[in-house]
Amino acid sequence: MAGSTDEPTRDGDEPTPSGVATGVVPSGAPGGVSASGSAAGYRPSRTLPFAAEFRRQAARRRTQLALGFMVLLPLIILIAFQFDSGDDDNGGGEFGSLVSFATSGGLNFTLFSIFVSASFLLVVVVALFCGDTVASEASWGSLRYLLAVPVPRARLLAIKLLVALTYSALALLLLAGTALLIGTLRYGWSPLRSTVAAQLEPGEGLLRLLAVLGYLAVVLLVVAGLAFLLSVITDAALGAVGGAVLLWILSSILDQITALGAIRSFLPTHYSTAWLGLLSTPVQTDDIVRGAISAISYATLFWGLAFWRFTRKDVVS
Repeated sequence: MAGSTDEPTRDGDEPTPSGVATGVVPSGAPGGVSASGSAAGYRPSRTLPFAAEFRRQAARRRTQLALGFMVLLPLIILIAFQFDSGDDDNGGGEFGSLVSFATSGGLNFTLFSIFVSASFLLVVVVALFCGDTVASEASWGSLRYLLAVPVPRARLLAIKLLVALTYSALALLLLAGTALLIGTLRYGWSPLRSTVAAQLEPGEGLLRLLAVLGYLAVVLLVVAGLAFLLSVITDAALGAVGGAVLLWILSSILDQITALGAIRSFLPTHYSTAWLGLLSTPVQTDDIVRGAISAISYATLFWGLAFWRFTRKDVVS
């Protein structure tokens, strides 16, 4: 990462001509200090690049385990299905119908994997990436050294958020991609089936699945925003991750209480299952639009509070 340095060409850049708005003063300035007081050659936009933070997070064990489990889960589900005997005593009934649905093709196996993961597992993974990113640095004491490089606070927070969102999206894609690959290899490339729509041809079914993933990614922005805010507020990574998951579960419980009436519409989890409308015939988009607006609004609010808090937080003490 680039930081404050007395060597203007440290990163292979040519010396910046005087007069360019980079904070560098003419060569005759005393001490090689810019008009803003920073060292000559210092560029805030070159500190903590995205690739550097991406590699730092990739080297962490929790990142490797989380992404690895996204690949492992479809394999576990596939193996579990092999033990289904199809008998009414053991594999029949509701479970038997789910197995019959999931094993009817690669697209259906992918849809099943997403369905069983969306309500909890994906929430935990997104909360892990977004809730651990700042709090863990603060607990280790390395956050103050990043700021002393110096990395501007707003840039540090923005880069960490972008990296956390990138890994969250990667986890979602790994889950769906692995399920589609092994499901297709095992059960074939068949039309997409559901209980709320006519059978969809594989091409259209794949587009519907991509739309489902896109909507889930938008809904999970609420978890990302909440976990990121808690990560800025507390120095305990477990508290940030666990707090985001618990608040999401609390919202889900409150959404089941019909006595709350219209208040339920304002809960962040109220439209979390609206993606099922993408599988219907015709496609139901009303709740999807409302859910997307709600998720983006909540996420923007949480991120705004996180930036406001972090730029005023005493990190040194």
